[in-house]
Amino acid sequence: MSWFYYFGRFLIRVIVFLFTSTRVRGKKNLPKQGALLVVANHLSLADPPLLGACLSRKAIFMAKEELFRHWFIRYFIRGFGAFPVHRGQMDREALRRAEKVLSSGLVLVMFPEATRSSNARLQSAYSGSAMIALRSGTPVLPIGITGTENVKGLGWLLRRPRLIVNIGHPFNLPEVNGKVSRTELNGLTDLLMKQIAGLLPAKYQGRYQMDGEKDETQS
Repeated sequence: MSWFYYFGRFLIRVIVFLFTSTRVRGKKNLPKQGALLVVANHLSLADPPLLGACLSRKAIFMAKEELFRHWFIRYFIRGFGAFPVHRGQMDREALRRAEKVLSSGLVLVMFPEATRSSNARLQSAYSGSAMIALRSGTPVLPIGITGTENVKGLGWLLRRPRLIVNIGHPFNLPEVNGKVSRTELNGLTDLLMKQIAGLLPAKYQGRYQMDGEKDETQS
């Protein structure tokens, strides 16, 4: 359904242009080709379509299984190339599909927190994204999103919220000799999340707050 994807992306870009004040930073950091694992913080249901509209390459999303239960929603998100993952467990089918996307040289987008943050701050992340990056050897592209927590209801259409998509530099997780331990995987997950945190203002960094940065909302 490529026509669906590109028509939908065009429509989303029109909506973003008309009803938000959106700025995309670091566009040049997005590699033009090759497999890439994009990881970002998650504030709103608007995050996936926003990223799809802002990234110049076609992106495949890993989305929570609950979104696929309703046929109408399932039809549209599958049209955008999304596939389901069961959170909080080892979903081997989702892992297999993720690795297939990356082995095909495509862009896979994941939200390591696996759910929207209720307070706009980074929450503890699941290790799935780090595991996929490690197993595939794929470069990771961190992205920090701000402002989408204000995209709620229909009132935002009149407010034109200010959204920022901050694209960082691609990096590779360090190699691990032998079978990775749970401690090592947690450490790699923290490393990945701190890359995202570095692209966000202090008040968004949550449990991954960078050393030397102060969250003024807590002072």
